[in-house]
Amino acid sequence: MIVQDTNMVNAGDMNGSGNLMDFLDEPFPDVGTYEDFHTIDWLREKSRDTDRHRKITSKSKESIWEFVKSLLDAWSGWVVMLLIGLLAGTLAGVIDLAVDWMTDLKEGVCLSAFWYSHEQCCWTSNETTFDDRDKCPKWQKWSELLVNQSEGASAYILNYFLYIMWALSFAFLAVSLVRVFAPYACGSGIPEIKTILSGFIIRGYLGKWTLLIKTVTLVLVVSSGLSLGKEGPLVHVACCCGNFFSSLFSKYSKNEGKRREVLSAAAAAGVSVAFGAPIGGVLFSLEEVSYYFPLKTLWRSFFAALVAAFTLRSINPFGNSRLVLFYVEYHTPWYMAELFPFILLGVFGGLWGTLFIRCNIAWCRRRKTTRLGKYPVLEVIAVTAITAIIAYPNPYTRRSTSELISELFNDCGALESSQLCDYINDPNMTRPVDDIPDRPAGFGVYTAMWQLALALIFKIIITIFTFGMKIPSGLFIPSMAVGAMAGRMVGIGVEQLAYHHHDWIIFRNWCRPGADCVTPGLYAMVGAAACLGGVTRMTVSLVVIMFELTGGLEYIVPLMAAAVTSKWVADAFGKEGIYEAHIHLNGYPFLDAKDEFTHRTLATDVMRPRRGEPPLSVLTQGSMTVEDVETLIKETDYNGFPVVVSKDSERLIGFAQRRELILAIKNARQRQDGVVSNSIMYFTEDPPELPPNSPHPLKLRRILNLSPFTVTDHTPMETVVDIFRKLGLRQCLVTRSGRLLGIITKKDVLRHMAQMANQDPESIMFN
Repeated sequence: MIVQDTNMVNAGDMNGSGNLMDFLDEPFPDVGTYEDFHTIDWLREKSRDTDRHRKITSKSKESIWEFVKSLLDAWSGWVVMLLIGLLAGTLAGVIDLAVDWMTDLKEGVCLSAFWYSHEQCCWTSNETTFDDRDKCPKWQKWSELLVNQSEGASAYILNYFLYIMWALSFAFLAVSLVRVFAPYACGSGIPEIKTILSGFIIRGYLGKWTLLIKTVTLVLVVSSGLSLGKEGPLVHVACCCGNFFSSLFSKYSKNEGKRREVLSAAAAAGVSVAFGAPIGGVLFSLEEVSYYFPLKTLWRSFFAALVAAFTLRSINPFGNSRLVLFYVEYHTPWYMAELFPFILLGVFGGLWGTLFIRCNIAWCRRRKTTRLGKYPVLEVIAVTAITAIIAYPNPYTRRSTSELISELFNDCGALESSQLCDYINDPNMTRPVDDIPDRPAGFGVYTAMWQLALALIFKIIITIFTFGMKIPSGLFIPSMAVGAMAGRMVGIGVEQLAYHHHDWIIFRNWCRPGADCVTPGLYAMVGAAACLGGVTRMTVSLVVIMFELTGGLEYIVPLMAAAVTSKWVADAFGKEGIYEAHIHLNGYPFLDAKDEFTHRTLATDVMRPRRGEPPLSVLTQGSMTVEDVETLIKETDYNGFPVVVSKDSERLIGFAQRRELILAIKNARQRQDGVVSNSIMYFTEDPPELPPNSPHPLKLRRILNLSPFTVTDHTPMETVVDIFRKLGLRQCLVTRSGRLLGIITKKDVLRHMAQMANQDPESIMFN
C-alpha cells in the first residue's frame, strides 16, 4: 500500500496556528506546489528548472526583449542575494542597538536622551573620564531617579525589584506576541531550517508575519536577561528574508528546489551578521544546515554573507568600528605545554554538551507529554522570575551574556579594573608586573572566582530549562558563556601555577617582567569553542567562526584541538547534536547525512505493501475512467500512483502525482471538451480509436513521469538510504524484471532506520 509521504507529530497543531496567523503570507497557489507537511521531489524540481532554462535560452535568440529577459533571469539570483544581505544586516544592526538599550533600561535611564544605552549616554557626556567611563551624571539608576538614593539597602532593593519587573514585562510581552500572532517565531529555528532545506514543506514558517514577530520578540527576550542568545534565531530571521525575496521572482517562487538554494545562502548571511563572521557563516551553512549545496550556491552564499557583513559594519552597532563581536588582542604567546589544559577544556565541552542535550531533550519531552506544555506563558514567566532573582546579586549573571563573554575573553591589560585581574596587586598572589600602576585589590580574585563558579553552575542549570520555551531562543551565546567561564577559571589557575612554580622545567621562561605568565582570556576563548562544539558538534565552521569572532588568527591550533576533542568526547555518548536531537523529538522527516546505516537488510524488507496488507493502489495506462480515478483519489490520501500496463501484468510505465491528476481532471471539465465521468483516461502516446458515440477520452501522457526512480527488490537498504540522502527522493518504486512490486517512501526509510537502531519506531510518528 502506498503511504502518505511525510507528516510531523505536531502537524495538526502547527497547521492550525501557523497558516491561520501568517495572514501576510502569499495565498496557496494552484499549480506546481506541494501539500503542507510533505517533502518535495528534488529530481522533479531539477527537471522543471532544466526545462525552464532550456526554454529561456531558446527564446533569447528570437528578439532583443527575450535576450534581456534571459539576462535578467540569469542575474536574478545575485539580486536576491544582494537584497537578503541588505535586509539581514539592517535587521541585525537594529536588533543589536535595541538590545543594548533595553538591557540597560532594566537598571537605569539616560536623562539627556532616554533612547541612549548606558555606554552611549556616558560617552556623550563631557563629565565622563576614562577611569570612570561607566559613571556619569546623565545616567541615573532607578533608585537615584525615583528616591534620590544611589547607595544603601533601600536603593539596592528598589533597583532589584525594578530589574525583576522589567525582565518579567519584556518576557511576558514576547511570549504573548509569539502565542497570539506567530507560533512559528518560537525557538531557535535551526532544526526547522535544516528540515526545510532537506525538502520539507512548512507553510508560514518563513512568512513575513513570522519575520516581523521574531525580530521584535528577539529584542525583548534577550533584553529580559534569560539565558539565551540572538545568534541562532538570526539564522531564522535571515531565512525569512530569503523566502520573502525569492517569492518576488518566479524562478524561485515556482520551484521549491531553487528556493532552497536561496535559503542556504540566507542561512550563511544570518550567521554572518550574528557573529560578524562571513566566512564562518558560509561554512556553517555548508556543514550544519544545508542539505543540497552546489558550487553555485557556495558563491552566492559568500556574496550574501559579504553584503550582510558590510551592512552591519556600516551600522556599527558595537560602536568600536569593528565587525567582530568579541575582538581581542593578546600580547603573550601560547606554549605547547598548554595544549594539555586546552584538551581538558575540550573534554569538559564534550561532557557539557552531552549533559545539556540529554537533560534538555528530557525536559522538552516532559513539556510535550504533560500539562506543562499547555501553559507556555506561565512557564516563561516562572523561568524569567527565577533567572532575574538569582542573576541580579551576581555581577557576572546580571550583565548581558555578550558583555560577560567579552570580559572573559579579554586579558588583564584591557580589564585592569575587573575583579578577575585583582590578583595583580593582591599581596597573596603577586605577579612580576612592574609597569602597571598600583590599584586597590578590591574583593580579590578569590571572590571573583567564587562568583564566577556560582555563575557557571547557575548558567548550566537555567539554560537547560530555557532552551525550547515558546519564545525565540538561541543556544550559541549561552553555550559559549558556559565554556568561557570554565576556561577563564582554568586559565587563572594555570597562570598562578606557572608563577608560583616558575622554576619547573615545564614553566620555565613563561613568566617575564611586564607580561602575564599565560593569557587567561585565551582559555576562555578555547572553553567557549569547546562547549559550543559539544552542543552543536560543529568543527570546521566553529573554528572559523571563533577566530573571526575574536580576531585571534594565531590561536587556531588551540581552538582546533579543543573542538576536535569536544566532538570526540560528545560523540562517544551519542552522535546527535542539539539540533538533530530536537529534529527527532519533533518527528521531522530528516535524513541526516552523518548517520551511518550498515545493517544487512534489503529493499524487499522495507517496501510496501507488506505481507497481509492490501495490494498496491495503481493506475492502468488505458482502462480506468475519470470516475474510477476520482474515487481512488477520494478514498486515499496518497501523494501519487504508479501507472502500469494492466493489473494482470503490472509492468511499470511511470508515476503520476496526485495533485497533477486532480488539476488535470479539473481543467478538462472546465474546458468543456467532452470529458465526463465515464471518459477513459489514457497515459499512452497514441490512444486507440474509439467508437463514434464514446465519451471523449482524457489524455494524460504529459503529466506522467516516465522515468521514476526504481530499485530492485534485492537492492541493499544501505544503498537505498544513500540514494534517498544524495538525490533527495520523495519515494522510489521497487521492481523485479520490470514488474512493479512495491514502493518505499522517505517515511519508510526513517522508520526502518529507527527500528534498526533499536529505537521505538513510534517515536517517529508520521500519520
